[in-house]
Amino acid sequence: MRPARPLALLLLLTLVLPAAGCSGGHGARAWATSVCTTLSPWRTEIGALTSRTQQQMSAATTPGQAKENLMRLFGGAHDASERARAGVVKAGVPDVDNGQQIAEGFTGSLAAMRDAYGRARSGIEGLATTPAKVFYEQVGQVVDQLNADYEASSLDTSKLNSEELQAAFDQVPECR
Repeated sequence: MRPARPLALLLLLTLVLPAAGCSGGHGARAWATSVCTTLSPWRTEIGALTSRTQQQMSAATTPGQAKENLMRLFGGAHDASERARAGVVKAGVPDVDNGQQIAEGFTGSLAAMRDAYGRARSGIEGLATTPAKVFYEQVGQVVDQLNADYEASSLDTSKLNSEELQAAFDQVPECR
């Protein structure tokens, strides 16, 4: 058996590597479609969890029931946010200027939301349900912290710095 010729190997690598390097990026429209397809069920699930919890909390509940409902809400929101983050990671990097930073901004924002929900769940889990008045005051503090964490995690879309990507988000049906 004859060893491969170095020149033939070099030529093969010269042809294959640039093509492999180009396969990692996604056009703006494809990336926006993938991201919006991932985020749509996340938004729906967060809305459903919130609505269900509001209905349960508006009914006469004990502090123990309220604690269970809130832990289910925040745990579900944590899990949904992680699925959304993983889906955006799977979407890859858009093939636009600053694509890596943009993709990291989206995933970082979702990770921060996931973590905020996780902290809220842990915060509620650690509360004693008696006396009831103290429990509800502490729930208010946990929710206030969640709101602050959630606000801090939001993605500033004005910093996308990609007209092509902003247009794609405006145009693709999955983002409407």
